[in-house]
Amino acid sequence: MMFRILLTFGLFMSLTSSVLAQAVATSARVPGWPEQVMQVEIPVSDGAMQKAMWFAPAKADKKPLLIGLHTWSSSYSSAGGDAVYAEWCIAQGWAFVHPDFRGPNRTPQALGSDRAVQDVVEAVAWAKQQTAVDEQRIYLVGVSGGGHMAMLMAGRHPEIWAAVSAWCGIGDVARWHQEHSRDGKEDRYARDIIGALGRAPVKDDAEAWRRSPESCLSNAAGLPLDIAHGIHDGRSGSVPFEHSLRCYNQVVKPEARLDAAGIQSFYATQKLPEGWPAAGEDPLFGEHRPLFRAVSGNTRVTVFEGGHEIVHQAALNWLAAQRKGSPPVWEVKDFIPLDPLRSQSGK
Repeated sequence: MMFRILLTFGLFMSLTSSVLAQAVATSARVPGWPEQVMQVEIPVSDGAMQKAMWFAPAKADKKPLLIGLHTWSSSYSSAGGDAVYAEWCIAQGWAFVHPDFRGPNRTPQALGSDRAVQDVVEAVAWAKQQTAVDEQRIYLVGVSGGGHMAMLMAGRHPEIWAAVSAWCGIGDVARWHQEHSRDGKEDRYARDIIGALGRAPVKDDAEAWRRSPESCLSNAAGLPLDIAHGIHDGRSGSVPFEHSLRCYNQVVKPEARLDAAGIQSFYATQKLPEGWPAAGEDPLFGEHRPLFRAVSGNTRVTVFEGGHEIVHQAALNWLAAQRKGSPPVWEVKDFIPLDPLRSQSGK
């Protein structure tokens, strides 16, 4: 499986290098983004122009690259909490891309489609042609719909990333549709899924499953993957934190998996099941203290005091400590503090 992934990626890179070598930069400022961040259009392999936000420092030496993924209902130009990614990269001297990958998750080419996945791959390839990138430090981060796509990219293309940080992501598209279809009424998230699939998911829906991170996360076992979710999400937010716990189970070995009944009980009661240890302190999370944490191999899942949000301080400092091919660094003692009031993310 991994050989096929690497071969496919290599063939893709050789066939599209000339296509991806150029982008069209626009002079228009995009509200909410730092002035150093440009709006660009990246030629992609289906003939379209993928819009993105882009920053690279002037230094000539190799630099880390951060791919920030927009949320479920957003696009490449949506700033909000995603602008914190760009601010971090400007301050730390990293390159940064915020790709569109077909925009809000309500059309057939969006919502984790093969085309959307390829758009992210091509955004990485394009960035590497624009500036010198440290291949050992290519990072991926996202929350909500971006958390869904971050986990999907971890499973579909683990060979690209040094580490992936995924927050409050959807693990199973069909399950999430069901969670947003109550008493015969579908809310906007359920309707978005119908718009993307062309219908409501059916039993054992192959297309919905292919767009779900749970379908491929077993491929990410060799990749440092940090999954986090607020305990109040699903009540005060749109994605029950069960999704992240089930995603963790898809990556780790069977003996390390969390008990399914325990996951269900944890979400229903918001109390740790018997035998589940409370998490230790983690200063990266600040007031969003971890309540439960499991680690196995290269994968970690954290349920923290919070809702449908990302704790940028935890996500970005953790990514900065990781190097491709090295064991994950779970304890980050020296870190750069970030504003905790900007932890919330758009939907």
